[in-house]
Amino acid sequence: MFWVTDNGSSHRGDVSARRLSHWYPNAIQVHTPVHASWLNQIEIYFSILQRKVLTPNEIPDLPTLEKTITDFQAYYQAPAKPFEWKFTRTDLEELLAKLSRYAGKPQKAVA
Repeated sequence: MFWVTDNGSSHRGDVSARRLSHWYPNAIQVHTPVHASWLNQIEIYFSILQRKVLTPNEIPDLPTLEKTITDFQAYYQAPAKPFEWKFTRTDLEELLAKLSRYAGKPQKAVA
């Protein structure tokens, strides 16, 4: 399993990788490139949610907040269309080989 993280202070470096390995032995931490926050889709989504829905902060209670967020999610997803993923199994095998050389231990893809 790959756990993709940005380079935030709470999950960069060897300490973070060891902590993740302790919690989930089959997880491999992969960092997005530095200065590539555009790759972190959840941050993009939360930024849109914050700007379009949660500002100004006039939501009176948690049930209203929950409804506001789920309503926006339905609205936001309506025009979405799937995209054709270009990352192939061969690409994955090459990445795993590269990571195993770096980590010094072999990794296998799961089907």
